[in-house]
Amino acid sequence: MPDKHTIERAEADKRQGKAPSTQAGEFVREEIDKIRHGEHGARSPQQAIAIGLSEARRAGVALRPPKKGKTTESTRKSAKYVYAVGQHRRKARRWPRVARAVSRVLKRESRRAASHTALSRQARTAASRRSANSRAAPARRAARVKGPAGRSAAARKAAWTRKRLGG
Repeated sequence: MPDKHTIERAEADKRQGKAPSTQAGEFVREEIDKIRHGEHGARSPQQAIAIGLSEARRAGVALRPPKKGKTTESTRKSAKYVYAVGQHRRKARRWPRVARAVSRVLKRESRRAASHTALSRQARTAASRRSANSRAAPARRAARVKGPAGRSAAARKAAWTRKRLGG
């Protein structure tokens, strides 16, 4: 259950016209805090983030479920369900025994998932996945592989090419 202050912060973000992902960020932040304060743990930073996003959807943030192929089918189905609950399109079915079991399992998990190191590692890999689609990523990789002499030679060749092509 999200904290009242978290919901208020998310509503303030919505009033300011911020994106649903920004509103959901408040819930992710709360989840990270819960783990850091020892309320429960998580298997990985991704799981901590996923729990936060799920809470946000359930609380009514208009964060659409991931598209087909972006994640596993079960995750999509779950996100679709909680999104519908948050948008008041369906009634939440309570499963107390399942909820208790999940709570017990999360309490046994490590608190390391919310450490600064783990989160920065997660952010770095997410950023590298995003930039992998651009042309800059292969250039950076080439620069890493070449070394100083190779970079210098490549720069000379590029300058010569620009001069030859009049660019």
